[in-house]
Amino acid sequence: MLLFFSGETINTFRGTGVLEVNNPKRMNDNQLLKECLRGDTEKFKVIVEKYRGKTLALAVNVLGNRQDAEDACQEAFLQVYSHLNAFDFKKNFSNWLFSILYKRCLDQLRKRQRFFSFFKKSKGVYEELAGSQALRFSKQDPVPHGMLEKLSPKERSSLYLWAVEGYTGKEIAEILGCSPGTARIHLFKARKKIKSLLEKEDV
Repeated sequence: MLLFFSGETINTFRGTGVLEVNNPKRMNDNQLLKECLRGDTEKFKVIVEKYRGKTLALAVNVLGNRQDAEDACQEAFLQVYSHLNAFDFKKNFSNWLFSILYKRCLDQLRKRQRFFSFFKKSKGVYEELAGSQALRFSKQDPVPHGMLEKLSPKERSSLYLWAVEGYTGKEIAEILGCSPGTARIHLFKARKKIKSLLEKEDV
């Protein structure tokens, strides 16, 4: 996947390309973003590399498909870059990024739904196009195959953000665009469903 910034091509998600950034100083997100707004596009490469793994993991858990997840991540980073001047520096950048990514994932799901609806008479199209890659929270802690597919996108997202990123109900709500109470409900339902599915596997 190629990500373009000011005419420069950056290898990010696909292939073996790794960003090479000469940045000896440790800078926090706000410092990097302010440098970007001053015209230093190299600093955004640092942002992309910093959040590349986390954004891809969230997108894969929502979409269940690496290719679609990569597309959603690219769109999210491009949107962030083009709207940097709209970022509120009083807020958390990662929350803003994940919120944008989540919306791009929903766009992918809507596109997929329209596509599969068009081909609904073709048996097995979904299985063939969606791929057989199992959804995972991490490489070290794989979720049983197909289990997360039983959850809604919001349930998968809230469970991932809580279990892997350690986000609170309030932070999850900010990303999903709902109230903290609703976010906690999504998380409760997700955990309840996973528990029930695990218990059935043990029977």
